[in-house]
Amino acid sequence: MAHFIIPGEKQMIRTLTKRLTDRRGFTLMELLTVMLIAGILASIAVPSYKRSQIRAREAVLSEDLYQMRRAIDAYFADYARYPDSLEALVDMRYLRAIPRDPFTLQTRTWTCKPPEYNQLGNLIDGRCFDVFSGSKKIGLNGLPYFEW
Repeated sequence: MAHFIIPGEKQMIRTLTKRLTDRRGFTLMELLTVMLIAGILASIAVPSYKRSQIRAREAVLSEDLYQMRRAIDAYFADYARYPDSLEALVDMRYLRAIPRDPFTLQTRTWTCKPPEYNQLGNLIDGRCFDVFSGSKKIGLNGLPYFEW
């Protein structure tokens, strides 16, 4: 099969080849524009990302406090006294393990509040009536985490 040459085909191929080979990269202005746009997008996205990380940690803290308080109540229901520590809840299998505080990143920073007197004026046994985070940071709701 023979190949027929269209008039001007060679010139068109040369022009396209020249255009493709003449352009070697981006200009400085193009690069600066792209960098500026990327910087603007990053400055918008980073605060939103950090806020969502804090919300996630707060959700973990809330769930951990709920589970530990539930375990303390179950311990009290079974023994008519509060546990002496969070380790007692683990030893008696009310918790699998003491959770890691999502803000201090440690298991030893939880603080236990001792029980107060009951309605009859009697002191209740045990040293861990309620549990709080050991973090001094303030939550998105304006309350410090050690008051949750």
